[in-house]
Amino acid sequence: MADLTLTDKNFEEEVLKSDQPVLVDFWAEWCHPCRIVGPIIEELATDYEGKLKVGKVDVDANQVANNYGIMSIPSILLFKNGQVVKTLVGAQSKDNYKKEIDSLLAN
Repeated sequence: MADLTLTDKNFEEEVLKSDQPVLVDFWAEWCHPCRIVGPIIEELATDYEGKLKVGKVDVDANQVANNYGIMSIPSILLFKNGQVVKTLVGAQSKDNYKKEIDSLLAN
């Protein structure tokens, strides 16, 4: 699997200091829409391997979600150069995620 487990301990190194764009999926085990989005995120990790880092943050186990005002999950944040450039809240289609990722990678 190409996606990465992100935690409070590795978030800064893996996301904020990353030399490539990063997609972060804020999720929880009990969240039904998160379980629907999970396989899509895994597919995206494979589809964009080498171009985009993909990681998941369990909001129940990590406080980093508080830094980004995560109020609803799933929340997908796209980072570039350590900054949030796009926030997608709620379950969405793979095509919509791809459109946003492609836009990020084009800039």
